[in-house]
Formats: sequence, C-alpha cells, structure tokens
Amino acid sequence: MSWIVSDLKRKGILAINKRNADYTLKYNPRRLYPLVDDKLRTKQLALDNGIGVPPLYGVVEVEGQVRRVLENVRDKTDFVIKPAHGSGGEGILVIGGRTNGKFRKASGTIITSEEIRHHVYNTLSGLYSLGGQPDKAIIEYRVQFDPTFEHISYLGVPDIRIIVFLGVPVMSMVRLPTRMSDGKANLHQGAVGAGINIPTGTTISAVWENDIVEEHPDTGYPVVGVTIPNWKDLLEMAAKCHDMTGLGYQGVDIVLDRDMGPLVLELNARPGLNIQIANKAGLLKRLDAVEKHRDSLKSLSDRISFALDNF
Repeated sequence: MSWIVSDLKRKGILAINKRNADYTLKYNPRRLYPLVDDKLRTKQLALDNGIGVPPLYGVVEVEGQVRRVLENVRDKTDFVIKPAHGSGGEGILVIGGRTNGKFRKASGTIITSEEIRHHVYNTLSGLYSLGGQPDKAIIEYRVQFDPTFEHISYLGVPDIRIIVFLGVPVMSMVRLPTRMSDGKANLHQGAVGAGINIPTGTTISAVWENDIVEEHPDTGYPVVGVTIPNWKDLLEMAAKCHDMTGLGYQGVDIVLDRDMGPLVLELNARPGLNIQIANKAGLLKRLDAVEKHRDSLKSLSDRISFALDNF
C-alpha cells in the first residue's frame, strides 16, 4: 500500500485536512448539510427536481409506530430499512425474501418479525445515526441491480460514487459488495472499489482492502474493463445534484436498477478519499482545473463536456 500512497502524492493526492479546509469548509455552507445528512429530505428534494430515487414505502418516526412497521410492506417480498441520518452503511437492513412467516436477509440469514422491530427500535434510538441522535427509520424499495453487475457483485447492490465539484463530475468509482462486506457496497467493510474512466464510463483499476485487484474476490470475474451503461446519463444526474443542493463539493451515490434505471441513493457532503486509490489518480489536479475554468462552466452541458474532455 505504501507505494500506492507515494505514487498518488506525485499525482496530486487530496489529503483529508486539505479536503476539509479548501473544499468542504469553503464550498459547503453548514446550513446546507441537512439537505444531504437527512435521507428523507434528500429523497424529497430529488423528487422535486425530477431526479429518480428508490420508491418510499413508509417512515417510522416514533416508538408507537414500530409494532405496525411491517404493515408498510405487507404485499412486498423484499424491502430495505435504513436510518434517515445514518452513515457508512450502518444500520441498513436488507430483506431479500420471506419464508415460513419469517424474513430472509440479503445474506441468507433468516430473521423474525420481532427482530425487525428490534432493529427499528435501535434505529429510532440513534444507534446508527450521525452523532447518536434520535432518528427515523425509512422503509423503501430494494434495488434490483442492473445485469451489468451480475458476475461482479456478491449478494448486495453495487453503487456508483461520483465526486462533483462546482457542478462538474471529477472522479468516479463503482463499489462492489463482497462476502467480506456482507453484501454491502462499503469499502471500509471490505467491498471492492473500481475506478471509472470519466470519458468512457469503463472501469480502469480496482482496490480491495490494501490490494490492487483485477478480479472480484468471490466470483473470480474481471472487475476491470467493465463499461457502465448509459454513462453520460449518470454524469448528468450527478451534476444536477449540485444545482439541487447548492453544495460545491459532494459525493453522489447512484444505483442502477434493472427496471427503473439510475436512481440517486444518497448524497454526501464529506465524501471519502479512497476513490483516489481506486483510480490510481489524485483529485487535486482535477479540482484545480475546475476552479480555473469555473467562470466558463455555466450550463449543465458545459460542465459535462468539460469533464469528458479533461478527466
């Protein structure tokens, strides 16, 4: 790993202190953070702006609603329960089916109705939320991933992270669930991160744990050379999120549903920096280029063209 970090420094790696001082603090007003820290607000904001999101089945706000939580999904075989203020994938419960009056998690584990209610109680108590504050539980559609990812994802749904700076998509990766990550698209829990070439939408390199890899650790299929379908649409969707929130520096997480197409899963005002390792490239040069040309990047078309031409 040390040689990777050394190489990235030469390529303009963005470190966390500089990210905080020069980008998140400078371009992300604190008053706008609730728009992305609260997933319910994000979902409604996206819908108001014509941006697709996973359909909402219900919201549990107080303990008195917990015993009736499953009434929201009585006709659903699969669904997701997540904290409105969660981070890092914590507290997300993915139900993949039902069997003999019980529920099957995406990992295959069988749980009871009472265990689901207990999970919702924990969510309301703030166990999974930012700062441990009391929270709400969101019940929503379980994304059915696009066939593109059939052989390079273990159990869970891959997502595509796009870093957007001043409305310009500057770097991207796809996060692929593994057995180690328990089917979650979270690099810290063991998912694979595959860097995506901005002009082509094709994966160019990948990292798993501390290793550079070319194959998915569980399936053995190549994770490099995979082309994301309708790539320009995803770039435009991510760029529109800048106009939607007003945040200058943000991470946009998009999933590809096999029936509904691209859907915004969540937004992040403090996106992590591992995306640079996945791409074997630093962010600084790209961020500098956007700052230098920001006055000429007024329209969505201008911003997308700039990204395609320069990154």
